[in-house]
Amino acid sequence: MNPALPENKQSEFYQRLIEYDSGNRQASLFKNDTPSPSSAVARISVPGLPRRTAPWAFPERGLAVFYGPGNVPKLSHYFLPRLLLQGKRVLFLDGANSADPRLLARLASERKVPFERFNHQVQIARAFTCFQLTELIARVPRFLADFPADVLVVTALPDLYFDEDIRDWDARVTFEQALGHLGRLARQPIVLAIYSAATTFTPGAARKNFFARVCRAVGEVWRFSLGEDGRPSLICERGPANACLCTPAATAR
Repeated sequence: MNPALPENKQSEFYQRLIEYDSGNRQASLFKNDTPSPSSAVARISVPGLPRRTAPWAFPERGLAVFYGPGNVPKLSHYFLPRLLLQGKRVLFLDGANSADPRLLARLASERKVPFERFNHQVQIARAFTCFQLTELIARVPRFLADFPADVLVVTALPDLYFDEDIRDWDARVTFEQALGHLGRLARQPIVLAIYSAATTFTPGAARKNFFARVCRAVGEVWRFSLGEDGRPSLICERGPANACLCTPAATAR
């Protein structure tokens, strides 16, 4: 792997969010599902994006990418409570090794919900290489047969495919396969959310378009950012009207 930023810079955004989470609990969206003008996270809407009642929410259908600096995959946890309180199930394909039962237990405790309730509604499968992540994505239909999830979360796509220990050709082939599987899943009645820190890497020429291609394959693109005042923001860069779900052959460049 070849991160483009020093580790301390990569973690700055996530640490700031934790500071807001700890210091502004009475208004923070990390704790409450009702938005507040003084919330830690602000929204910026774009034309064509359906209006939502609150940020920190998945789209009602289709595919979305959430990206930014630092430990973005960990931020996926803060999207889960609203879903779980609605009784929905989440299949979590964790390529970033970010799934944290302790954080989920804390979020459940803050809502006075037994952790066992949340725990039974989330199924986690971990991948440590790009090949494993592609295989997990390919197996989703079989997973859904045993665990009928409403939402699929995938972390470290395409981050895992930047591994410099993997040859460019092998990385590209397995990445193409992953995109093909995602395209087929897009036709299923399931919401898919991808969490990526790809912009903190400097991949070689053969892989530098991987993240752009992932973004073209989804309906919504959201970016985590820090403002000049240090306040974290969640910014929508693309709405569903701009989506282009293409086959791997059509997107190959």
